[in-house]
Amino acid sequence: MTETVLKGGRLITGEPFEVAYENGKLTAVGTEINPVNKTVIDITGQYLSPGWIDDHVHCFSEMHLYYDYPDEIGVQKGVTTVIDAGTTGAENIGRFHQLALQAKTNVLALVNISKWGIVEQDELADLSKIKQALVTKVLHEYPDFIVGIKARMSKTVIGSNGITPLKLAKEIQKTNQNLPLMVHIGSEPPKLTEILDVMEPGDVMTHCFNGKPNGILDRETDEIKAFAKVAYEHGIIFDTGHGTDSFNFHVAEVAFAKGIKANSISTDIYIRNRKNGPVYDLATTMEKLHVVGYTWPEIIEKVTTAPANNFHLTTKGKLVVGADADITVFDFEDGAKTLTDSNGFTRTTNVQIKPHYAIIGGACYDVL
Repeated sequence: MTETVLKGGRLITGEPFEVAYENGKLTAVGTEINPVNKTVIDITGQYLSPGWIDDHVHCFSEMHLYYDYPDEIGVQKGVTTVIDAGTTGAENIGRFHQLALQAKTNVLALVNISKWGIVEQDELADLSKIKQALVTKVLHEYPDFIVGIKARMSKTVIGSNGITPLKLAKEIQKTNQNLPLMVHIGSEPPKLTEILDVMEPGDVMTHCFNGKPNGILDRETDEIKAFAKVAYEHGIIFDTGHGTDSFNFHVAEVAFAKGIKANSISTDIYIRNRKNGPVYDLATTMEKLHVVGYTWPEIIEKVTTAPANNFHLTTKGKLVVGADADITVFDFEDGAKTLTDSNGFTRTTNVQIKPHYAIIGGACYDVL
């Protein structure tokens, strides 16, 4: 394969930047790369970043509650890597892996601690479905596919089991090299304070800006709950996980004013909230954080370097020699656009981010 160079690009901070790659890996990076004996892709004036990573999606197409198709939420939207957040458990993740290998998009997975994943809404209401040995088995079978575990800790999921499923998740985590854990939060029980008491630095709390009473915002005082601020400061990772019902502009804005920003930006996208909103795609979610007040450089970091670090993706999320040739090329367009959160509240952006190319393992795809 001929070495390819992206000519004329720039980083989100504005500096000129070019990259070359061959055989799926970056071979050179710098302000200017000699194009001799290289295939040239001209991106003059456009921006490039490490490939965008959406660390909370649902893309096992054979499910019926939450499902989608990896390339329709990935490469076609400028996203080079998606992490399916617990759609499947140990009993059906093998089939998901088979389908994932057929996608152009890099597809990784968090295995649900419930053995069949989200077949029904209450997958953690029956504790007999949590099989530590089964989880350990698939972790060994699919070490390059499964990058962590997922536990959904909200009322409709756990039944009468309280905090117990999360404690079992932590046991699984501890016996498997302390692998990454993502925890879904929503309506109580259990209370958010109980959940955060069990979580540890490096664990990922997704849906961090939901507008529910059991979220991080105290509705009576309109302040961030003190224990949530402590958890954030102690290293619990706050992930947006926008979703159909889990992102509220006001909560995000109050948190921002108090110095609490999402550590990573993700969509919780699946076919219905992709087609009907309010999610649509990762770029739209990024625009929502921009109207909250985040700068574009930190937004790009939160869809590249941050999720790569959180889930130990050591060859992704960076533009250095030897890293995977996963790159997103994008630009900005002026024009008013109405953005809607999960509760129907709106904000208007006048700057839209538009991905143009998704380069995945050195293969360049036009973004639809």
